[in-house]
Amino acid sequence: MRRFVPYFAALVAVAVTTLLIQLAVGRTPVANLSMLYLVAVLVVAVAYGRTAAIAASILAFLTFDWFFVPPTHQLVVADPEEVFSLALFLITAVVTGTLAARERARANEARRGEFEATLLYEAAFRIATEPDLDRALSAVAEHFRAALDLDALGIEVDPESLARPVIAARDDTSREALRSTGTELRLMEPHGTSRSVRIVGPRAITGDRARRVRVVPISVSGNRVGRLQVLPRSDVPDLGPSDERMLAIAGAQLGLAIERARLRKGAVDAEVLRRADELKTELLHAVSHELRTPLASILASAGSLRQRDVAWTERERDEFASAIQDEALRLDRVVGNLLDLSRIENGNLVPHKAWHDVGALVEDVAGKMRPITAGHTVRLDVPEDLPPVELDYVEIQQVLSNLVENAAKFSPRGTEIGIRVAQDDGSMRFEVSDHGPGIPAAEADRIFAPFVRLQRAGQATRGVGLGLAIAKRFVEAHAGTIWVDRRATDGARVVFTLPVQPSGG
Repeated sequence: MRRFVPYFAALVAVAVTTLLIQLAVGRTPVANLSMLYLVAVLVVAVAYGRTAAIAASILAFLTFDWFFVPPTHQLVVADPEEVFSLALFLITAVVTGTLAARERARANEARRGEFEATLLYEAAFRIATEPDLDRALSAVAEHFRAALDLDALGIEVDPESLARPVIAARDDTSREALRSTGTELRLMEPHGTSRSVRIVGPRAITGDRARRVRVVPISVSGNRVGRLQVLPRSDVPDLGPSDERMLAIAGAQLGLAIERARLRKGAVDAEVLRRADELKTELLHAVSHELRTPLASILASAGSLRQRDVAWTERERDEFASAIQDEALRLDRVVGNLLDLSRIENGNLVPHKAWHDVGALVEDVAGKMRPITAGHTVRLDVPEDLPPVELDYVEIQQVLSNLVENAAKFSPRGTEIGIRVAQDDGSMRFEVSDHGPGIPAAEADRIFAPFVRLQRAGQATRGVGLGLAIAKRFVEAHAGTIWVDRRATDGARVVFTLPVQPSGG
């Protein structure tokens, strides 16, 4: 029925024009009024295309001859000049209608090209800006379904393509129709050819048997990685060539997106392996020295104490025992840091928070670190009216201990180490300062990376380089921040903050 609409429109246009000419006969020469038929042909050409315009031209020619060319109501022309005029009118009407229809087709083609370019650009943009492949495929499926007015569109990819099947459907009925088997699958290739295959499934077919699912292959470099399943509207007999071309291009775009996701995963895996290898190498370099040195000292001191042929004085025995204790504590800190780093890298860092008095925490750290800070003066600046803070006591104690140990390690004996706590704009601010050589501005951010040890002039570098890295991760696990205060002019000052919330909520 729809295909007869253009011809019916041509009939109506010619009839209306004929009526207007009938009303105007007597006031204007008929030859001039015949030009109104050209207007009708132009209108039909612009609205319905070339075929309807030619039909309107022929109909206008016959109508004009029948009603207005003597003898009227006959398809006979008495005057030879009228024959020429009618022939010229017919040629003019056909040519005019054809040109108008051609311009209409060009305009429609331009609009269609703009629509296709916009549709493909938006699909490519969604694919490029969405890092998660599943969400990207879902967005693209719904985008094409809505733009092409389809009942349903599904995307299935191979299992190794790292994505789950997705379906964008107008409603649940359309979703089920796309999933049902036993329909006719039409395979559309990107170069424009297609073929039909009958698939008979285990379930009985329900609904309209005439509906068919079209399948568009998703390929990359000639290899199929998935397929598009397309279910047009029930009132649309088939997809047009432009829609098939669009879906073929969409399949090619999706193939590139799947390939990019696969390459991205491969790159991430390679980067993880590279970083793990670097971490292992750094760990071996650090541990080979930092574990063997205290072990060698412990073994030497213990072996000396066990020598029965040497009469050691009490002072010498105390020195050996003190060396064993100090090196064992050093070894315990190294192993503890390695275990903490392993727990952090495995994603098992979950602070067990409770409300604590930060003043008591700082005093506890100062007492615990007394053997390490024995050659320094430790000054505490902790106001008594500070509110309690919700934190993991063990982790924040470890943060402060690592900062104090670094300050004692890199500052001259006899200098002061300061620990200051203050409330600052909704957070609790902790500062550990020393009077050592300081931290170069270029190294202020790098020192928080694992296994980074600064080379100090005139000082042997000790430690694995994990103290500040672990401190940073503990602080960030508490939603805090840690940094090197660049304003410090005498020595180094490391600052970290923790958020403060009312203890009642």
